[in-house]
Amino acid sequence: MTITAQARSFDTAAADYAANRPSYPSELLDAVEELTGFPLKGARVADVGAGTGLATTLLRARGARVIAVEPGPGMAAQFRLGLPEVPLVRGDGNNLPLASASIDVITYAQAWHWTDPRESVPEVLRVLRPGGALALWWNDSDSTVPWIADQDARLRRLFGADPADPADRADAGEESPHDPTARFRGLPPKLGFVHRHVPWTRSVPLDTHLANLASYSDFLVLGKEATNTFMAQERDLLTEVFPNRMVEERYVVSLAVATR
Repeated sequence: MTITAQARSFDTAAADYAANRPSYPSELLDAVEELTGFPLKGARVADVGAGTGLATTLLRARGARVIAVEPGPGMAAQFRLGLPEVPLVRGDGNNLPLASASIDVITYAQAWHWTDPRESVPEVLRVLRPGGALALWWNDSDSTVPWIADQDARLRRLFGADPADPADRADAGEESPHDPTARFRGLPPKLGFVHRHVPWTRSVPLDTHLANLASYSDFLVLGKEATNTFMAQERDLLTEVFPNRMVEERYVVSLAVATR
């Protein structure tokens, strides 16, 4: 299974992704503005790997002029259902379908790890205007919370991840690293990233929590039978932790910003 093939697995679950995936806190965009040094209102923003539009929605609410870039047909179709008025082009970070020096901010919400930096970095430098910024962020479950740490351990056993390797624990970018600096390792040093962590929580029904979990790419390629077996076990375990069947999910957003 190639990275590209695993990334495209989301096309099979676009509606579930849109319905159940967590969004991002408003404090994240506050941090983006602080680290870039200019407001998002009126800025020309390219949201690359836009998926179903979770980040695009927040950027537009902040007043940004957003164009979305998405490679997957299923995700793009779901995006158009929710945000029909937002310009959307098919493409990916390795070959941005955008004019040179045309964008103020390029964002990758939960998507940079699907690119090849040997290609995506030159594309970022080409498309950003002088003084523009690249903002990368990942939403990760906070594994300092005991029940999340226990679930993380079960996920690592299921997928055969190396407990000693934060990259393996990250589920190709989707599941929570124990090391808070893990997201920033391997980022291109020449871009001079600055970093920020933004914690937040959401409370959701148990069914939503499990549906969100099932939308991870590792589950999408695992197969329905094995996924259903794992989710049934998780339902029993989490019902003991949350007898009211409302799950308090705690996240930490890892943000990295580089200015051109």
